[in-house]
Amino acid sequence: MNTYLLVHGAWHGAWCWHKVIPGLEKAGHRVIAPDLPSLGADKTPASEIGPYTWVDHICEQLDRLDEPVILVGHSRGGIVISQVAEKRPDKIKSLVYLSAFMVPNGESLKSTANLPVNSDSIASPNMEIDTEAGQVTIKDEVIKDAFYHLCSEEDVALARSLLQPEALAPLVTKVAITEKNFGSVPRVYIELLQDKAVTLPLQRYFQQQLPCDRVITIDSDHSPFFCRPQEVIDALLSL
Repeated sequence: MNTYLLVHGAWHGAWCWHKVIPGLEKAGHRVIAPDLPSLGADKTPASEIGPYTWVDHICEQLDRLDEPVILVGHSRGGIVISQVAEKRPDKIKSLVYLSAFMVPNGESLKSTANLPVNSDSIASPNMEIDTEAGQVTIKDEVIKDAFYHLCSEEDVALARSLLQPEALAPLVTKVAITEKNFGSVPRVYIELLQDKAVTLPLQRYFQQQLPCDRVITIDSDHSPFFCRPQEVIDALLSL
């Protein structure tokens, strides 16, 4: 039996995994899918989220467990799981980046999202930053095309009703990882061929910068947990 700890991406909450969790549990595995502070059901104001609030939150989850986990991060969740691996390498069996920001040391989500290789992203140029509130939102009119263009109208409606502002601080914080800690944990990248938020060229840039033990490809938009849930389940069960 494996324990999977699923870290959702920007603006989302644990709710995004609702089609994936049952399949993993049916196969006999344990699944933990927390809401990060200020997102999902957590009511912490975005302005109170510091650079490592989310990292510390996941480390606390790991510290309650006896066995190492398969730590999965979607999209922005990548910067969280990388930093968690730096702090708790012995608590992680493997890292899984689901079209996630597998950011090199010394770079940030913001700096890599704005790289020329991601110039076709619909999400990056349509973010609205409120520095006073310490949060980032995305323009409503691009939400479907950026995140859910292969998803059902029901899934899009659910997501629209649950998306929340994203805290700014973690997005502009430089990732600090070492080969000794982060580099000791096996890593897998699940690339998404039709992602219009974290584009395929950016996903492959991350893989070039930080080569992975395995790469899995899914023909999906940015949200395979909605439009390709069984493929996500199968990929995770194959680890």
